[in-house]
Amino acid sequence: MTPEEQAEIERRRKTRNLALGGVLLFFVVLFYAITIVRMGD
Repeated sequence: MTPEEQAEIERRRKTRNLALGGVLLFFVVLFYAITIVRMGD
């Protein structure tokens, strides 16, 4: 595997990890907001 191919794989992995992290953060914030709203009732 050439260094260029290795760099491309690393870049894709980093992009995918950032996307998954963003989705996870979204769900954490969503559940936090739902909890706060329900406690306010």
